Amino acid sequence: MTDDTAAPDRSDPREGPPQEGDPRRDRYAAITSEITGIPLHYPHRRNWWILFACSLMLLTLFVVSATVLFARGVGVWGNNIPVNWGLAISNYVWFLGIGHAGTLISALLLLLNEHWRNSLNRFAEAMTLFAVVCAGLYPILHLGRPWLFYWMAPYPNTMEIWPQFQSPLAWDFFAVLTYLTVSVLFWYIGIVPDLAAVRDRSKKRRQQVLYGLFALGWRGSARHWQRWRQSYTLVAAIAVPLVVSVHSEISLLFAAGPIPGWHSAVFPSYFVLGAAFSGFAVVSMIAVCLRHALGLYDLVTPRHLDLLGKLTLATGLMTAYGYFAEIFDVLYANEHQEVATLYDRFGGDYASSYWGAVIANFVPLQLLWLRSVRRSPAGLFLIGLSVGIGMWFERYMLLVTSLYRDYLVSSWGPYHASFWEWSLYAGMLGVFMVPFLLFVRFLPVISAFEVKEALFEDTVEARDA
Repeated sequence: MTDDTAAPDRSDPREGPPQEGDPRRDRYAAITSEITGIPLHYPHRRNWWILFACSLMLLTLFVVSATVLFARGVGVWGNNIPVNWGLAISNYVWFLGIGHAGTLISALLLLLNEHWRNSLNRFAEAMTLFAVVCAGLYPILHLGRPWLFYWMAPYPNTMEIWPQFQSPLAWDFFAVLTYLTVSVLFWYIGIVPDLAAVRDRSKKRRQQVLYGLFALGWRGSARHWQRWRQSYTLVAAIAVPLVVSVHSEISLLFAAGPIPGWHSAVFPSYFVLGAAFSGFAVVSMIAVCLRHALGLYDLVTPRHLDLLGKLTLATGLMTAYGYFAEIFDVLYANEHQEVATLYDRFGGDYASSYWGAVIANFVPLQLLWLRSVRRSPAGLFLIGLSVGIGMWFERYMLLVTSLYRDYLVSSWGPYHASFWEWSLYAGMLGVFMVPFLLFVRFLPVISAFEVKEALFEDTVEARDA
């Protein structure tokens, strides 16, 4: 069988493609073998099973929590008046924010022709898919009758029932469903050539059939590559504006509400940048873990970690600007309740969430000014973990500190998440981890053909320089 999955022939016409005995040809073959060999001969089965068992326990906790929710209703959560949105909504925003980095790294950098994305885009896209699924489950669970979720869609029916287009649930339905659909399509188109590579190297008939089915008959002809490139670029162009629109939609749900602390024009940009910030932090953590667990030291290099650190630092500073802009707007407008909410965030009952967000998001982040820290796997992982926790505090702070003391003193009241809210959140981490670990185990985690293509073009550029 021919090497159908080799990168498209974009070689320098003066030199021609690598021939037999050429060191480049051996390097390209080694890259393909290294990446496709992971699903076929997984090297660290014991560690994977330990992690998978822990994730299954979390997934079981999610099933139990959701079952209790369905049996007893959303009253099992700590939501009440005035905090009628609790942990479920803050977690929804947090998960959706994490999902933004995958599309940014993959789609935006593809359109900009940045080759360094090729070692990161595949698992970043997978992270996006599973994070968006986790986010999308919250509005469905929040319905109380999740089996009727399709009522939010404007479908023809004999009762002429249409969704309430002023409802945030309808906004969430369209935003999340569109983003998830495009993300799945983009991820699947990108992985097809590598699925064919795994198919061609499989020794077992069952694997050949399974990977072959999902490879859609890929043979790597010039026509296949041409059609693939067109469709991949087209979906990328659709996906990039979705990154902005999805989180802008969420911020509008807040900004359009007559609640102190939310009614701000800075929210759309603030939310989008914060989402990218948390997403890059989580991608950094995953890159460090996969690099160490799978021994991908020559594919996910210190340069990739360095670039991820720079992106995390840049988006973090932009998010910090959003913090200052929000404070400036409140003090400049000098509206009584807005100022009171601001001071309440500084020193009120939930001040720990505000200062937790400030300290976790921005204090360790300053270490990324140092090149040695950006290139340090342990340093980058710890800073990414700090940012992930800090952004969760930020979502919680934005939600609770505005709702528990609104304009009417008579409606003031505290909020405390119930046990079932916390258990559902912990279980949702299992919803994220289980499919991600299956992805790591059975699919190529890095785009082999794009890495080879980038390597070839870098070689040509270096020779011509």
